[in-house]
Amino acid sequence: MIDRPAHLSASDPANSGAQEIESATRRLMSALDALESAVERRREADRDEDELAARIQALGTDRSRLADELDGSLVKTRKLERTNRDIADRLDTAIGTIRTVLAEQEPSGSEQIS
Repeated sequence: MIDRPAHLSASDPANSGAQEIESATRRLMSALDALESAVERRREADRDEDELAARIQALGTDRSRLADELDGSLVKTRKLERTNRDIADRLDTAIGTIRTVLAEQEPSGSEQIS
């Protein structure tokens, strides 16, 4: 604050000018404080935005990796399904062959012991 000499009265033009300067200085300081607060809020918002962008980037990377893993799993699943069908077909053929051999080796109905 500006110290006023005691001999200056409120009606003194010099005193009035000093009061105006003091008032203007207070308003300037208040405006500078508000500006400083706004700048700090903006910096925080920018940091938050940068952090969010980094998280989005990481999520995109994770998504790509998971998509690749899923594609690989789908390929393996399809191979396993084909292999399973092939094995099932082979087992059906083997079962059919075994039944045929067993049927040929069974005694006829008249030769069976009751």
